[in-house]
Amino acid sequence: MNEALSTEQERLGSATRATRLIFLVSGIGMASWAPMVPYAKARLGLDDAGLGLVLLAFGGGSMLSMPLVGLLTHRYGNRNVISVAGLLLCVAIPLLAIVPNVLTLTVTLLYFGAMLGAVDVAMNAHAVEVERRDGRALMSEFHGLFSIGGLAGAAIMSALLALGLPLWAGALAISLALALIVLSQRSSLLSCVDDAADRAAVFRLPRGLVLLLGALCFVSFLAEGSVLDWSAVLLRDFRGFSAASAGIGYACFSVAMAAGRLAGDRVVGRLGSVWTVRVGASIAAVGFLLAAMTPWPPVSLFGFVLIGLGASNIVPVMFSAAGRLPGNPPAISIATVTTLGYAGLLSGPALIGFLAHASNLPVALAVVAGMLVLVAASARIVRR
Repeated sequence: MNEALSTEQERLGSATRATRLIFLVSGIGMASWAPMVPYAKARLGLDDAGLGLVLLAFGGGSMLSMPLVGLLTHRYGNRNVISVAGLLLCVAIPLLAIVPNVLTLTVTLLYFGAMLGAVDVAMNAHAVEVERRDGRALMSEFHGLFSIGGLAGAAIMSALLALGLPLWAGALAISLALALIVLSQRSSLLSCVDDAADRAAVFRLPRGLVLLLGALCFVSFLAEGSVLDWSAVLLRDFRGFSAASAGIGYACFSVAMAAGRLAGDRVVGRLGSVWTVRVGASIAAVGFLLAAMTPWPPVSLFGFVLIGLGASNIVPVMFSAAGRLPGNPPAISIATVTTLGYAGLLSGPALIGFLAHASNLPVALAVVAGMLVLVAASARIVRR
């Protein structure tokens, strides 16, 4: 009996480590594209508008793949989907460095986004199962490693390019390293869920609590996208920062979010899921108000730190809640929530742009604060 328990704990420990590494792989893979964007723009002669249209293929690929991946993951298991999609993702990275025209770049970005979306759904479904077996909150740490991967991916690619490597060589080096990680961790990933109800669950259109969780994730991702796309504009146009230094707002947000997620499981263990979302969304709302409405640059930067800290654990807690909903296969629930979340990430910048055109950018960002207050008021939905 003790030997069997020890073997199961060892298996769970291996699965937990593998999940951490897959989240890291996903973050690095996604962020490795960022330093390649200006190269692609220059190589293909794209203007800003043309590049913006092409980049829509990236998010579109993710959103198109996620509902289908939920079904595939439920049928074939998280391990198989993570392994196949992870390796196909690695193929896409060097292709992005060598595509010869706009059409092939668009198709490759669609494929790249689809594989990232597939890994995203499957790794979160796998994380829910690991968390369920372990009995502790683990999701925030997993997402923290995704954030660290995002910071590391852009930094590693930039460093390789600074050392004089051709773009294709740097992309190939990252791709091979990520493929080795995926292959080495495949056997440690869980092959299936243990719960008989999950195995017996059948597909049904998402409804009720799944859609409500998805709506809250829509707001949370919209808030993150607003910082990504509009923080530099706010600091440059309203706070007197130069164009070269205006990116510091997003840097403050990113570092705070990574730190918040790495500490998030302890926060969830102490406060519980409901209060983690309630307090986090409230802090993020205050951060938006400070960043948008106060005229002092240091206070605006502090606002971005608060947004990162407050928002850091909202999405991980919601993903965990989606994976625990009774009568719904975890992979399909997570696919629904993730798809709606990505819709917020993609549509958020445009929504902020329309609101800013109707009033001004600070007012538009203050509206996001109001939406986060609604998330805080709805926090009870994530109760364990």
